[in-house]
Amino acid sequence: MAEDRKKYDPVRAAAVEILGLIETEGESSEETIRKVTNSLPFSNLDLRFLRQLINGTVKLKRRLDHDYRFYLSKPSEKMPLELKNILRLGFFQLFFTDRIPSAAAVSESVNLAHHFCNKSQARLVNAVLRSALRHPEKVVFVNKESNPVKYLADFYSYPDWFVSYCLDEFKSEQTEKLLAEMNNPPHFSFRVNLIRSKVEEITEILDKEGYQYRPGMFLSDFIQLKEGGIPPSHELIKSGHIYIQDESAGLAVKLLNPKMKMSMLDMAAAPGGKAIYAAVRMRNKGMITALDKSRPRLEIMMENVSRHGIKIINPVHADCLEFETEPFNRVLLDLPCSGWGNAGKHSDLRWQKKPEDINRLFKIQSMMIDKAAKLVKPGGILVYSTCTIIRKENDQVIEEFLLRRKDFTLESASEYLDDEIVSERGFMKTYPSIGRLSGAFAARLKKMVH
Repeated sequence: MAEDRKKYDPVRAAAVEILGLIETEGESSEETIRKVTNSLPFSNLDLRFLRQLINGTVKLKRRLDHDYRFYLSKPSEKMPLELKNILRLGFFQLFFTDRIPSAAAVSESVNLAHHFCNKSQARLVNAVLRSALRHPEKVVFVNKESNPVKYLADFYSYPDWFVSYCLDEFKSEQTEKLLAEMNNPPHFSFRVNLIRSKVEEITEILDKEGYQYRPGMFLSDFIQLKEGGIPPSHELIKSGHIYIQDESAGLAVKLLNPKMKMSMLDMAAAPGGKAIYAAVRMRNKGMITALDKSRPRLEIMMENVSRHGIKIINPVHADCLEFETEPFNRVLLDLPCSGWGNAGKHSDLRWQKKPEDINRLFKIQSMMIDKAAKLVKPGGILVYSTCTIIRKENDQVIEEFLLRRKDFTLESASEYLDDEIVSERGFMKTYPSIGRLSGAFAARLKKMVH
């Protein structure tokens, strides 16, 4: 037994520990990875592999549990959590990665079972994984036509309620495309800081360093890497020449269309990505008040601001619902939401967010937009934006707001953005299945002049 204990892979062992903590403590994957690896001597390569294992296994938890049960003699028997996580990891490596040899996935899983469980459970892991490799046809799904929700939820690994929502909201083909895309590794995109650099200067560096990339789908100062990412320690990030940001966040700022010398309010600003982009578009001329109720997040924002050479952002530590001041030409309300547009980036989001969260958020969002409306000058613009694809937090908040506030009108996003991402009603809507952007929503509201 002592011999067995020596052989396990410490990175995969850390993955088993992290998966257990995520399930029992309910903390986010990223938080748990940081906590567990803090004292471990892992290289950047180790950490990248660990993140791939954790994010993939957490996302696909329902699918993995569905599949491995076909190889158990007593599938309904309750299993210890560690054994369950070793099987999940094993199945993820065998069937959902393309660079891990099958033999390594099996033997490493057996070693983990020796380390965390006992000999008979190690034999079980060995038998289950080998049988799955020999007989993949044993895995079956419910009939797609008669039970589309269960089929899609099992196959793509999502909660039933979210699949059901998507089928109501989109065509079934679009739903499937969306669910599949959010299971892919997240795409890394960034914005070139035009105050410090030209796009061509940055692409020249990327070419030299061998990065594969494509230009932004809708914004010329955004770049998307074809695979992998740029480490936070990279000089381009540290010196403020680029800012890690999804293109969908930039589109909300483009819709706001802040101009030089205007006054602007960002009502939930930290860590500052949208406010900084607005300052760049204003060519560092004007005034941006950046509000946030978290002082530590405001401090991070101001570090970002100075790194990017921005001079016009003033931080204010306050709760936006209690903030009183003179009205502004432009108000950006990028507010708390369920985050369902980012389910591809945040692996545990799909298991943490519940339908009741959406009802609670809807009330907060409605209160915040009413407050934002008071801070817009007559003739000024309010942009409401979220990183969710849930209609109640998006369209419904706006439609009910327009019924309450007859002094505001909706201006179509098609004046500012590509028709491909503008709904019939004139809202900006992006999806992970279009152009590899995160899912996001934005509405441009104009306050009438009496």
